[in-house]
Amino acid sequence: MNKFPEHTDEHWMYRCLQLAALGAGKVAPNPMVGAVLVHNNRIIGEGYHQRYGQGHAEVNCIASVKPGDESLISASVMYVSLEPCAHFGKTPPCADLIIRYNIPKVVIGCRDSFEEVNGKGIDKLKAAGIEVTLGILEKECRELNRRFFTYHSRQRPYVILKWAQTANKKIGATAGRLLISGEMSNRLVHKWRSEEASILVGTQTAAVDNPALTTRLWPGPSPIRVVLDRQLRLDAGLQLFDGSVRTIVLNDIRSSEGEPGYLQLAAGENFAERVLNTLHQALVQSILIEGGLQTLTTFIEAGCWDEIRIIENKRLIAGDISAPELPACSLAEEITMDDDVIRIYRPQTTTNTA
Repeated sequence: MNKFPEHTDEHWMYRCLQLAALGAGKVAPNPMVGAVLVHNNRIIGEGYHQRYGQGHAEVNCIASVKPGDESLISASVMYVSLEPCAHFGKTPPCADLIIRYNIPKVVIGCRDSFEEVNGKGIDKLKAAGIEVTLGILEKECRELNRRFFTYHSRQRPYVILKWAQTANKKIGATAGRLLISGEMSNRLVHKWRSEEASILVGTQTAAVDNPALTTRLWPGPSPIRVVLDRQLRLDAGLQLFDGSVRTIVLNDIRSSEGEPGYLQLAAGENFAERVLNTLHQALVQSILIEGGLQTLTTFIEAGCWDEIRIIENKRLIAGDISAPELPACSLAEEITMDDDVIRIYRPQTTTNTA
């Protein structure tokens, strides 16, 4: 539900954000963007970026205008959650499209930090005599695309660490696999997977649990599977190598294309940073890390994380492998699902959308 007063800039921008979110998991490494065309307080067109390589939000918005309303485009206001692009990429510049349709005013949620845009779209619109308003619901617009902004400003993927733990803070058992989270939480995890560009596990988790790392419990797309196998010792018969989903093997030995694809880790002393640098070079915008204790702790100790998502079973007391130690952080969200409590944490001292 739109929580802002009707017929305000915030009201229309909120609609842009609702539309933009529909592209989650389908547009990376592009940002999620929504656009709305308003004439006399009536939406005559709306659209969002639906899939990477296809039409941007502004293109789909204008294309959605009904024939009877096309004459109103040049007397309307376009609202768009992110600065229109000004360069030729997979598609032509959206700023040029707006100019061609003589749209007199554009209201923008936030500036695009991507170096090919970063103010150029705004400058092009202003140079054409278009009135531009910037910064409507800017915080919300940046939050929606925190993965995109992190990827470009920090030169690494957006990192989400996830684990399930028992009521006594254990994530596993040495005697065998320990099932912790419930059915509803498992569906939520598969939804999370569908929203990220990739998912990563370590060598031990891949070998012992033999995970598929797909979204079989959710209709969204499966992320790129990333497995750490520094010496290339994992069995080729694992589910990770079944060819059903693109898989990347990060290692210290070689790089080669194919399925699975092999990427030799970038140079450096900090292992977590080497992993993230390698994935950044491979254009991976975000990563959900579902590794074991060693892998999770490696990223926590390096300070290489943006969110921590913990599913805790309030009733189950079992296991003997302790959960990672939670670093300095702030609780951002808490959800209860049956016997599970899901808590999402953010860093205390860093800004995820810088």
